[in-house]
Amino acid sequence: MQWVKRTLIGLVVLGGLTYLYYTEVKPVVIFGLREDYAHAIPHQKVPDGLVSLKAEACGVCHVDIYNEWKTSIHAQAYTDPFFQAYWTKDKHIWVCLNCHTPLENQQPTLIKDIPRDRVERAVQEPNPHYDNLYQQEGVTCAACHVRDGVIMGPYEDAKAPHPTKHDPMFRTAQLCQRCHSVVGGPAQFYNGGPCGTYPEYEDGHWKKERGFICQSCHMPEIERPVAIGGPVRQGRQHLWRGGHDPAMVKRAIDVKIMADPAEPKPGDKVRVILTLVNAGAGHKLPTGDPDRHFTVEFAVEDQNGKVLEQQSDTMGRWILWQPAIVELHDNRLMPLAGRDYIFEYRVPKESSGLKLITKVRYHIQTEGQHQMLIDKYGLTAKDPYNFLVYERAASLTGNLTEAFNRTPDQTRLACAAPSRG
Repeated sequence: MQWVKRTLIGLVVLGGLTYLYYTEVKPVVIFGLREDYAHAIPHQKVPDGLVSLKAEACGVCHVDIYNEWKTSIHAQAYTDPFFQAYWTKDKHIWVCLNCHTPLENQQPTLIKDIPRDRVERAVQEPNPHYDNLYQQEGVTCAACHVRDGVIMGPYEDAKAPHPTKHDPMFRTAQLCQRCHSVVGGPAQFYNGGPCGTYPEYEDGHWKKERGFICQSCHMPEIERPVAIGGPVRQGRQHLWRGGHDPAMVKRAIDVKIMADPAEPKPGDKVRVILTLVNAGAGHKLPTGDPDRHFTVEFAVEDQNGKVLEQQSDTMGRWILWQPAIVELHDNRLMPLAGRDYIFEYRVPKESSGLKLITKVRYHIQTEGQHQMLIDKYGLTAKDPYNFLVYERAASLTGNLTEAFNRTPDQTRLACAAPSRG
C-alpha cells in the first residue's frame, strides 16, 4: 500500500503546485504590467475657459478634429463590439480600461494597490468622479491633451480661451508608446510582447533611415486652422486608421505575381510565385493583437466556378496559450521585407475556361474565435473580422504574368511621404 500513499501525496503536491502556479505566477490576462499603463491617467479637472472635458465641448471650436475623431477607432475603443466581447471573456478585468478608457474620470473604480502585480487582487474603491457617459468616449481628447488643467499640444505660440502648453512629445512616437507596446508577464514567453507595435517600429527602417513617426501614417499632415478663426497651420488629421481599416491595410502591402512558364500549355506544370511585401508599414505586418494574420490563397476554377485545386498559407503568430504562453513561431513581415508564396499546378489537357485566382486576406481573428465570441460572450456586431486586401484572376490559357501585371494593382499605394514631426 506504500505506492498508494506515495501516489496520493504526489497528487496532493502536484495539485498544490498547480494551484500556486495559477494563483501566484501565471497572470490572469495575456500581458504583464508596466508602470505607465498599470494605472489610469490621474483624474483631470476641466481647464478654465471650458465647460467640460467631453469631446463635444472641444468640438465647438475644433470642429474638423472633432469630426475626424468621431470616425476613429480611438473614439470606439470602449464601445467597439469586439472589445466588449473580449472584455466579457476576461470578466471585465479593470486593467483593460487603462488603454480603452485611459482617464480616471472614465473609470468606475480607483486602483489603490496591486499586490505583487496580481491584477485580480487589486485594491479598488468607488471612484466619486466616475462619469459613465464619458467612459463611452474611449480614447477621448483629454486623454492626450489635458494635464493639470492645461491643454497640451504641439504648438509653442498657441492662443486660446483656455490655458495651453507646448509639449514636444506630440511630435514624437513616444506619444503612442503607452498603449501600443504591451509587455509580457511571468510565464509568458512572447517574441516581443503580446502587442509590440512600438518596439517593432523602433527597430525598423522607417524610423532609423527615414525619420518617420507613428503619426506620419496614422495622423496624415494637413494645412488648416486648428480651431475656428485660428491661423492656418501645418497640423495632423485625427484619424488613426489602422488594422481595422481595409484601405489602410491595402496601403501597407505590395503584391507581385510571376508565372513559369508565363504561357503554360496543356500538360505543363506551371509554377506561380506571389511575392508579398511589407511596403508601407513602419512595423511588422500584421501587428497589434496576436490573433491577427494574413492568408495567401490560390485556387484553380473551371468555367462553372468549381474549385479544382487550392492552397492557403498563413502569415502571423503561432502561440501556445496554456499552461504557459509560449510563442512558437512568428513569420510576420518586418518593414520592407518580402516573402514568396509558391503554387504549382499541372495544366490538364482540357484547359479551356480554367482560371487561376490569387487572394490575400487579412484576418482580425479566426473564424473559430469569432464564433466563440458570438456563442459565449455576446458579440452581435456584423463588423467584418476578415477582408480581402488583394484579389486577381487570370486565364490559364494565356500569358499569366502579363495578365496579372496589366491589372491595375490597387495595393500599391505607399504611405504618402510624410514629414518628420
